[in-house]
Amino acid sequence: MAFLAKGRILAAAVVAVLGLAAGAQAAPSCGKTGAGFDAWKQDFAADAKSEGVGSKGLAALAGATYATRTISADRAIHKAFSGSVDDFMKRRGGAAIISKGRALKKSNAALFSQIESNYGVSPGVLLAIWGMETGFGASMGNQNTVSAILTLTYDCRRPAYFHPHAIAALKLVDRGALTASSVGAMHGEVGHTQFLPGNVLKYAVGNGNLRDKATALASTANYLKGHGWRAGASASANMGAIAGWNSASVYQQAIARIADAIDAN
Repeated sequence: MAFLAKGRILAAAVVAVLGLAAGAQAAPSCGKTGAGFDAWKQDFAADAKSEGVGSKGLAALAGATYATRTISADRAIHKAFSGSVDDFMKRRGGAAIISKGRALKKSNAALFSQIESNYGVSPGVLLAIWGMETGFGASMGNQNTVSAILTLTYDCRRPAYFHPHAIAALKLVDRGALTASSVGAMHGEVGHTQFLPGNVLKYAVGNGNLRDKATALASTANYLKGHGWRAGASASANMGAIAGWNSASVYQQAIARIADAIDAN
């Protein structure tokens, strides 16, 4: 209501009072519990259809359920990125990521050389993100992707941010890149390096299957390049591109440290 012009406040209040009965039946614009989720889905389906979502995507929307585990994870997200960089790296196993990252850099030398040739992105940052996000593919998540991203779009905390990702997820279902039963991380991220659906549409390369290691790493390099990665510069000198991947300062600094350590070996 703070965005309403002063002259419109009284009129808006009158409309609100007169619309109480109708509002009881209308789908909510957002919610803080799962109580209004099914009604909201029906309303969102019209938006999705108008934005080009087809029958498969709409069917996945209709079958989505309120993801309580996603909401719990979202409410605790600030705690996950709290404390110093050193503390964050200890919690996330920074030393182990560096060690294994160096080994994977050697055993996948041809792959990383090709990626760097194509996108100008050095191996270290890709290995740092890969290790940080999924333990090099060991844990890509088991939360239903469509339900997670739709729940976050319905939730009142950040609906505008997640709306385009929800539309993208449904379009990916239409294309066959996702299904109604696809799983990933708690916030709807998918694949080895955990792409949100909107970023899959924009930056995924090849067949777009981010559960394939090579495709995920090349797509991540394409993402970083698209966010200003400067070829030949260290990860520490490319903090702007890393910030495009994750907005948390401790995450950015940890990725840069890990990446520089891997690239130095």
